[in-house]
Amino acid sequence: MSLVCELTGKKRFKANKVSHSNIKTRRFKYPNLMKKKWKIQELDQTHTLTLSAAALKIIDARGGIARAILQEKEAHLSERLLRVRRDLIKKNRMAAIKAAATRIKEATNELEN
Repeated sequence: MSLVCELTGKKRFKANKVSHSNIKTRRFKYPNLMKKKWKIQELDQTHTLTLSAAALKIIDARGGIARAILQEKEAHLSERLLRVRRDLIKKNRMAAIKAAATRIKEATNELEN
């Protein structure tokens, strides 16, 4: 299992374990990671992601996995989520183009009548 959150990029970090006698020993602290299966409705795809507890809260706050991926910084996302983000952007652009074409078509029909 990977030790990095795929959405936020959280990973282990170094800390000091301090004993009662104030001796500092290096140790690692790990994020609270778990595997979670998500269905991305816009792409009709299912992905199993390794996410931190904080990432789950972010997904909840932003209103779904797709919006969380689109709003997160590219530097934090894993390679797989970068591909998903690219596909989501492409899908959104195509939907906007289709909507604009429909509006133009309706406007020309109104002018003809």
